[in-house]
Amino acid sequence: MYHLGFATGLTLTLPLALTLALTGMAQAAELELEDHRVFPALRVATGGMDTGTRVLRVASTTDLDVFEPYIAAFQAARPEIAVDYSVLSSSNLHRAIRDGVAFDLAMSSAMDLQFQLANDGFAQPFSSAATEALPDWARWRDLIFAFTTEPAVVAIHSASFEGLDLPATRQELIAVLRDHPERFVGAVGTYDVRESGLGYLFATQEDRSTDAYWRLNEVMGRLGPQLYCCSLQMIEDVAEGRLAVAYNVLGSYAEDWLDEDQSGRMQILTMQDFSNVMLRTVIIPTTARQIEAAGAMVDMLADLGMRELQGDWALPALSHSGPREDAGFGPIRLGPGLMAYLDPLNRRTFLTEWENAMEQR
Repeated sequence: MYHLGFATGLTLTLPLALTLALTGMAQAAELELEDHRVFPALRVATGGMDTGTRVLRVASTTDLDVFEPYIAAFQAARPEIAVDYSVLSSSNLHRAIRDGVAFDLAMSSAMDLQFQLANDGFAQPFSSAATEALPDWARWRDLIFAFTTEPAVVAIHSASFEGLDLPATRQELIAVLRDHPERFVGAVGTYDVRESGLGYLFATQEDRSTDAYWRLNEVMGRLGPQLYCCSLQMIEDVAEGRLAVAYNVLGSYAEDWLDEDQSGRMQILTMQDFSNVMLRTVIIPTTARQIEAAGAMVDMLADLGMRELQGDWALPALSHSGPREDAGFGPIRLGPGLMAYLDPLNRRTFLTEWENAMEQR
């Protein structure tokens, strides 16, 4: 049971569909949306007259197909609220909030960029029984809230590894790629960390946690890697055989794909030496207009984050253990340390080293 109340909304002066369509067109031109959909309000007031619809504008890095059940659950509890859902890259989302685009919620897998927004004054505080129930490591100063823990995994095309021992550590993955280049030239995928906020987060966390990171980059760089913005594109290319390996994709997306496709074409490998585990987080931007509705969505996500069983939800709940002090398998720590690699000089230095390793001539 979610702690969701009802509130009187604002009446739209244009028909709802036209109003939201115009909103979506403006957003698309302004923000380079990857996907966008409006979910109209469900409630009709007593007497058959619409008393007015509020629109909750959500900016998110979560793919629409993944998050649609969450929107349905929210609207089942709050049928008078329409949801305008925009999918952006983490970098574009971060830029949009800093530029003052009036979203009511911002959800992102790039927790360092989210933390920077909260730290720099672009998020407004929110507190409720649901958010107070989150563990301390899953929230920061009532400004940023985590509702999932999602490990990065390696997705492989099964046929490409036929006859080979499957790697369980980065050193073993390095050896397989190095010893069998004929299988992997042009068939290794990873993030373009210059464009992908999540990819940059995973890369910088590995840089500080495992000595194998740069050696693996150099080996992949010799194979002519394919660079991507997003996990789902890599996963699709592995499943279709266009890639043999996709490095550091989101485990939740890969598992969801396997649930739908039982062919065995793709397998998921979890590296046993070190695992990145990111927190998917949500903030209420300072420019939010529908603050009460945004808080209701945060409450729902916080409640789902604390659930004991996976159920039918695509995104995993929060884990029962928090971040570890040493390198290991706990979630990446939500705190000021996340911003070290966002310093312009540090970022430029890191990207130069990454380009030298990944774009070998």
